[in-house]
Amino acid sequence: MIIGVPKEIKPNENRVGLTPSAVAEFVHHGHEVLVQRGAGEGSGISDGEFIAAGARIVDKAEDVFEAAQMIIKVKEPQQKEIEMLREGQIIYTYLHLAPDRPQTLGLMEKGVVAIAYETIEVDGKLPLLEPMSEVAGKMASIMAAYYLAKPYGGRGVLAGGVTGVHSAKFVIIGGGTAGLNAAKVAAGMGASVYVLDINAERLRYLEDVLPKNCQMIMSNRMNIEEEIKDADAVIGTVLIPGAKTPKLIRYDMLKTMKRGAVIVDVSIDQGGCVETSRPTTHQDPVFEVEGVLHYCVANMPGAYARTSTFALVNATLPFGLIIADLGWREAARRYIPIAKGINVAYGKITCKPVAEAHGLEFVSVDKLLQ
Repeated sequence: MIIGVPKEIKPNENRVGLTPSAVAEFVHHGHEVLVQRGAGEGSGISDGEFIAAGARIVDKAEDVFEAAQMIIKVKEPQQKEIEMLREGQIIYTYLHLAPDRPQTLGLMEKGVVAIAYETIEVDGKLPLLEPMSEVAGKMASIMAAYYLAKPYGGRGVLAGGVTGVHSAKFVIIGGGTAGLNAAKVAAGMGASVYVLDINAERLRYLEDVLPKNCQMIMSNRMNIEEEIKDADAVIGTVLIPGAKTPKLIRYDMLKTMKRGAVIVDVSIDQGGCVETSRPTTHQDPVFEVEGVLHYCVANMPGAYARTSTFALVNATLPFGLIIADLGWREAARRYIPIAKGINVAYGKITCKPVAEAHGLEFVSVDKLLQ
C-alpha cells in the first residue's frame, strides 16, 4: 500500500502523522511511504531522517493525496484537504465528527473510509486517545495556572499559594486520563484539587493514586454548581466516545463564579462541556464571558509537538500497520477495535454517536462488510 503523510495545516499544529521509526516499520512491511517536504519540522524531524528511514519526500500536499491509498494525519482534514480526497481512499487520523457537520458531510460526499483514532476501542479503553489526553491534561493545569496571573486576565492567584496564604482551588470535572493528569500537575503545584466523576469505582482509584491535596467528589449537577462557585480554575475533561460532550457548565452558572477565574475546556474537540465554550487557537487561546476566562484550544498537544508526535505514533502505529497490511475491510473483519474506529465509509456513517449527533442514518460496519 502507498502511505501518505501530509504536512498539517491546522493553525499552530506542529505534530506529524508518522515518525522516522514508524516509516521504517511500514517500509519493512513492504509499503511505500510518501512524506510531504517539511512535514516533520514542527516536531524537530528533518526530511533527511524520513529519507534515511525509507520514505520518499514529495513537494506538495497534492502529490501526497493524489498518490496515497492511505493518508495518515494527526488532526481532522481541513476543507482544502477534504477537496483532495477521493473515493475509497483511507484516511486515518483524529476526526471528532460529532460536533463538526461540515467535515462529516464532506467525508461522506467524497466516499472515503475515515478511521478515527478517538473511537478505536480496546477492552473499554481508547488507546489512541490516551497519550494525547495525558498531554492535554497536564497542559490544562499549566495553562490554568498561567492565565490566573493578573496580567493575563486572571484573579492574580498563585496556584500553590505561599506560607500563610491559601492556594488556588482547582476543580476538575472528569476523572479519566486527562482528568487524572490534570490533577497530578495541579497537585504538584500545590493547589487544592477537587476531582468530580460519575463513577464511584473510578473515584476510589483516584483516591488511592493522587496525593492528599486532592479530594474526590461524586459528579452531579448540584455538586458541580457548588464546587465551581469558589473555584479559581475549572478544568473540563468529560468524554463520551465519538459523541458530543454534554454541557455540564451552563451560561447562568458563570455568573456565580469568581471574576477572573479560568476555565480550561479540554473537551472542546468534541464540542466542549461548557455552554459558552468555542474553539480557539494557540495564537488566540482565551476569551472572556461574564468575567470568566475561557481557554478552549482545540489542539492543545500541538504546543508540545515533539513529545506529542512520538507519544501519538507509538499508539497509532500497530493499528496502522494492520490496516495497511490487510486492507480496511479485512482489518475490520479480524479486529473489532479497528471496526469501531471506522466512522465513515463510502458515504455511510458507521459510528452511531456521530449519526445521532447529526440526525443522519447509521449503517453498521458489519452491514458494509457483508
